Amino acid sequence: MNSMKIVSLNAGLPREVQWHDRTVTTGIYKEPVDGRVSLRRLNLDGDRQADLSVHGGEFKAVYCYPIEHYAWWTKELRGRPLPAGMFGENFTTDGLDENSVHLGDQFSIGTARVVVTQPRLPCYKLGIRFEDDDMVKRFLASGRTGFYLAVQQEGNVGAGDTIALVDRDPHRVRVADITRLYVEKTLSRDDAVVVRNALRVAALPESWKAHLRERLATV
Repeated sequence: MNSMKIVSLNAGLPREVQWHDRTVTTGIYKEPVDGRVSLRRLNLDGDRQADLSVHGGEFKAVYCYPIEHYAWWTKELRGRPLPAGMFGENFTTDGLDENSVHLGDQFSIGTARVVVTQPRLPCYKLGIRFEDDDMVKRFLASGRTGFYLAVQQEGNVGAGDTIALVDRDPHRVRVADITRLYVEKTLSRDDAVVVRNALRVAALPESWKAHLRERLATV
């Protein structure tokens, strides 16, 4: 991993939008923020989630999305303008992605310290943001999901901050592996090895572990 950093720090408060003839409250609309921002245990100052049953919380305090994926999506979406924060991410990152980052990897950013917890599974609100219900399916199928961070040490962060690897999780389960296993219908024996390693990662939330144990029972 070389020269990893935050390209854009994005935050936003929930808003009401009209979608399919109903009013939906969503926090997926994020805008770039200048200056230093406090990163707390549950989220960034000035950032909130609408549905706390599936968004935010200790294991999803920060959502990261690689800037490298923007070029791919621009081509995929036929030149559609994609401003930073378009995917609802708090950190638009440079230099790390789902194939290089592992569950349980620890990083320092600004004066904060964070740990990777899980990939993002998109909900229908991504479809609202892109004004296209099909976007949810395309996003998951692409494998370009981004990933969530939990906050181990609160601190101040900002755009331009270096993301420094502090500790690599010994089980080496890539974020991309977990997304792939979630999408695949059946697991191979090699997949079962990955699942067993994932179950040993302390940072992976219990909800994910319960799902993986169910998958393991079918191998």
